[in-house]
Amino acid sequence: MKPLKNSSIKLNCDLGESFGAWQMGLDAQVMPLIDQANVACGFHAGDPTVLVNTLNLAKQHQVQIGAHPSYDDKQGFGRRSVKMNADELKHLLWYQIAAVDGVAKSLGLELSYIKPHGALYNDMMASPALLDTVMQAVASYHKPLKLMLLATASATEHKQLAKGYQLELLFEAFADRRYKNDGSLTPRSQAGSVLDHQSALAQVQQLLQNGTVQSDTGDSVVIQADTLCVHGDNPQAVALVQSIRQLLGSR
Repeated sequence: MKPLKNSSIKLNCDLGESFGAWQMGLDAQVMPLIDQANVACGFHAGDPTVLVNTLNLAKQHQVQIGAHPSYDDKQGFGRRSVKMNADELKHLLWYQIAAVDGVAKSLGLELSYIKPHGALYNDMMASPALLDTVMQAVASYHKPLKLMLLATASATEHKQLAKGYQLELLFEAFADRRYKNDGSLTPRSQAGSVLDHQSALAQVQQLLQNGTVQSDTGDSVVIQADTLCVHGDNPQAVALVQSIRQLLGSR
């Protein structure tokens, strides 16, 4: 498969989500293919040894490190919303970010961005007040970090909000998810919300060539993305990542 000309977009993947003897994902297979690793912080998945192993794997393959914090919901894998006030959420984020940051520093790595996980990510994109709190938390951490969030029709407003905090954003698209006309993702409960291999690859090609994706109504939606989320939790997902990597060219 010939690489496309517009291949500046990065690949990111959620990793480090195993726990003890329980294995989640094919981290060793996907890590060499991606540019950015969103590393679980222990509150939805992961443990100290998994964290160290994941960071060492990222170091081996020269992959950029991001912290992947969530609500305190290990039993629900961070997919359940938790009501918190602004200070509680800020402290929860600092705690998780600091864990990954500290271990990374001990291994000679630098943490560079934050990508909230699961329900926290979805809630943040649906609630301007919650997004503002997350931006405050990341911006007030002791060193500059970027915040990754979904690229939607509200990107201009999000940039303006982040500018007030002197916070740099990374806008994210999804390879294997169907979009709505406003640039949000169709709910997983809806038929056709998750794309098969060929449909996902076609969506990535369209995004790289035209800067658009096809929505669930068949319309073209403009998506200005810096990074593309891929998954590596099964052999079929890894095969898709391999195909997308070919489209983008070598790292």
